[in-house]
Amino acid sequence: METIGPETGDPVSAGLPIRGQRRRLALTDVRGAVAKGRDFTRQALRDWGWDATETAEDALLLVSELLSNASLHADGCHELVLTAGEVLRIDVYDGATTLPCRHPAPQRGIPGGHGLYIVERVADRWGAHAHERGKAVWAEIEAARLVSGRPPGR
Repeated sequence: METIGPETGDPVSAGLPIRGQRRRLALTDVRGAVAKGRDFTRQALRDWGWDATETAEDALLLVSELLSNASLHADGCHELVLTAGEVLRIDVYDGATTLPCRHPAPQRGIPGGHGLYIVERVADRWGAHAHERGKAVWAEIEAARLVSGRPPGR
């Protein structure tokens, strides 16, 4: 685990201003990637002072969903990246190049097919992009929600 400063890319310690900080967690071949990712995210939110709202729980849910999807559908999780700024950005990298798509009609009471609907409802924005070694699926939460717990403008 490391936190990277925005200007230099050098590791920095917790407690510095959060704008532009990035934390990375390698997850290739890690057992219990979802639990490790949640713990990693919980600690980052605590260090950044973003752990005292219901929206912090939303961030943990997003991490769980994105890591679970990568584990189940995309050849496993390779890396979790959290970036703090005007938004909390969550990036999950995996080894599959096929972009995710929502299940056309998940059925109530039947497991599976609900993950991206949850991501869509909880995140302010989400998406995915392919790269040379797989893809990244990302979600963002406005920082204002992590401070106040309310969606912006509400």
